[in-house]
Amino acid sequence: MERCFFASDLHGRQDRYEKLFAAIAREVPDAVFLGGDLLPGLAGGPADRPFFEFLAEELERMRGALGDRTPRVLAIPGNDDPASAVEELRADGIACNLELVHGREVRLGARAVFGYACVPPSPFALKDFERYDVSRFVDPGAVSPEEGFRSVPADESAIRYGTIAADLEALVRGAELGEAVLLLHTPPYGTRLDRAALDGRTIDGVPFDVHVGSIAVRRFIEGHQPLLTLHGHVHESARLTCAWRDAIGRTNMFSAAHDGDELALVRFDLGDLENATRELL
Repeated sequence: MERCFFASDLHGRQDRYEKLFAAIAREVPDAVFLGGDLLPGLAGGPADRPFFEFLAEELERMRGALGDRTPRVLAIPGNDDPASAVEELRADGIACNLELVHGREVRLGARAVFGYACVPPSPFALKDFERYDVSRFVDPGAVSPEEGFRSVPADESAIRYGTIAADLEALVRGAELGEAVLLLHTPPYGTRLDRAALDGRTIDGVPFDVHVGSIAVRRFIEGHQPLLTLHGHVHESARLTCAWRDAIGRTNMFSAAHDGDELALVRFDLGDLENATRELL
């Protein structure tokens, strides 16, 4: 279970999914990781049946064509994915061929894979998959998790006091992560993967921070040093930094976010991460 694909931020674009499934059919990887913001979002909403039917058909077609060689497809939602639509994915049985791993540990061969979808407070109104980061601080221009709206009810205490930092520690439960993979929608703060196009912008005279990733994720990587972390969320980061990968200590970090029309497909071998590639299709 070493040869892998990674894609993220497909936002319900059928052309991107078609390119992904075509690449899977040609190359037959062992596993496919999908890093969030997978659905049409609020524009289509939970009732966007054509997309759900399209995705179910593509997954079934893949399984029918590849049989026992069908790759595991491990996915998390992102902050643009309504939780109500994610619940509908489960209810429709699509999750039978698409393993939703937010807040879960699964095994990929001998390796542990942990999934986590939440991002720090953003300027966007949908808060289903947003959390405070390391404290209840909110950056200028962002909307707190206690404001905005949610597509499904959530625990008020978790909304007010929950943090990404606490969630991640609870998720791994003290596990040794030296060979683990983390599938995280948000990138770590202050890296080449979280650079946003906010140069020169201010609010009430306060400049925006051009790095919009998670401090909690950065500290978690520094402290636990997993083998690999996979990220999306900040579409323009690769264009602005000319980099889709970075490292903190021994941890390799890849992003599949992209702000063009193409599908950004990251290919990697878990036994040879140095030779990972990213292609725009």
